[in-house]
Amino acid sequence: MLQRQADRVELYTEPYATMYPEDPEKAIAPFIEAAKAARNLGMGINAGHDLSLVNLKYMHDNIPWIDEVSIGHALICDALYMGLEKTIEEYKKCLDK
Repeated sequence: MLQRQADRVELYTEPYATMYPEDPEKAIAPFIEAAKAARNLGMGINAGHDLSLVNLKYMHDNIPWIDEVSIGHALICDALYMGLEKTIEEYKKCLDK
C-alpha cells in the first residue's frame, strides 16, 4: 500500500483576523505555535482566510517562514477602491522584510 505524507498545512486564519483588532499578540499566539510545530515536522505552511492589509504584515512579521498566503478576496475588494496595481504594491509591502 502506497502511503503519502502531507508536505504542507494551511492555517485557517479567520479566528486570527477576528481577534486581531482587539489583541494582536493574543490573536497570533496559537498560530505561531502551530506554525512552529509544522516547521519542526518539515512541513511547509500556507495561511488563509480573512487576511488583509490590516493584519497580514503582523502575521508575516511573527511567522516569516509562511510559504504562501491566500489573500484573493481581500485583494480584489481593496482593488475596487485603490486599483489593482496600487493594491498589489500595498500587499507586497506587507510581505517585505
